[in-house]
Amino acid sequence: MALQALHSSGVGLRRILAHFPEDLSLAFAYGSAVYRQAGPSAHQENPMLDLVFTVDDPVAWHAMNLKKNWSHYSFLKLLGPRIISSIQNNYGAGVYFNPLIRCDGKLIKYGVISTGTLIEDLLNWNNLYIAGRLQKPVKIVSMNENMALRAALDKNLRSAVTTACLMLPESFSEEDLFIEIAGLSYSGDFRMVIGEEKSKVLNIVKPNVGHFRELYESILQKDPQVVYKMHQGQLEIDKSPEGQFTQLMTLPRTLQQQINHIMDPPGRNRDVEETLLQVAQDPDCGDVVRLAISSIVRPSSIRQSTKGLFTAGMKKSVIYSSRKLNKMWKGWMRKAS
Repeated sequence: MALQALHSSGVGLRRILAHFPEDLSLAFAYGSAVYRQAGPSAHQENPMLDLVFTVDDPVAWHAMNLKKNWSHYSFLKLLGPRIISSIQNNYGAGVYFNPLIRCDGKLIKYGVISTGTLIEDLLNWNNLYIAGRLQKPVKIVSMNENMALRAALDKNLRSAVTTACLMLPESFSEEDLFIEIAGLSYSGDFRMVIGEEKSKVLNIVKPNVGHFRELYESILQKDPQVVYKMHQGQLEIDKSPEGQFTQLMTLPRTLQQQINHIMDPPGRNRDVEETLLQVAQDPDCGDVVRLAISSIVRPSSIRQSTKGLFTAGMKKSVIYSSRKLNKMWKGWMRKAS
């Protein structure tokens, strides 16, 4: 199973986890503090550790965390766990971040998302926010026996492969595939214009091709639409209209709906299947899929970043944004030199 490639039992990560309430269905770490990246992140000393906690009952979890870690929260802590959970679930991408936290001698940022919201995002790509992070190598610190969540995690990886293949030519390399997959959740993200270093996707993939291969190898071997020449690092995909229609029909629901919205002329009100059949025969099929992904990611990233002004508080938001801009500036300077 592809998920086995995600597991990690790092003692340092478990020590950090011990500072938080235990009721987690999933906890994972991601980013440059976990997997080496090229570019500006490669030269960072003690980079911030990014974590996501998935919880079945956000109200109960935030209530316990407020007792243990009151100082982690912005002024919203004064409104109590129900309001915090409501803001988490109903605004942005369904995740509540507390950044710039000093924990066990390390600077961390952690996000909290409900199990139900994460499963929905993994299956349907409603926001492609946390689902997008889980399309790249992460370190699983803790995971319970929730079979629906495990199945959704696996489906998210398979959807990433299918979507990336639709945007690639008939023949391509492993690295080409992994670059497309890693770029899905950045497609249309306004932070790639302001705050993120432009070659971020390449910087993620280049040093971690082996980790991406671990994550996707079994999916590629089992995919009937893919010819995977593993020893050569090359792949071929069925680009016939029939093959592309089969791939389009397996895409996450929200992505299919966005494709329909882009392609359906006003007043036609065609059903999604009819639109996908048309797109499958279109030479610009990949461009349509890419545009549809951007139409999911862009509003989601804007809403989540706006929410961060309140969940992090103004002071932390300024500091956090300054760190991002500084990293981008260093990337520019290295390219110029």
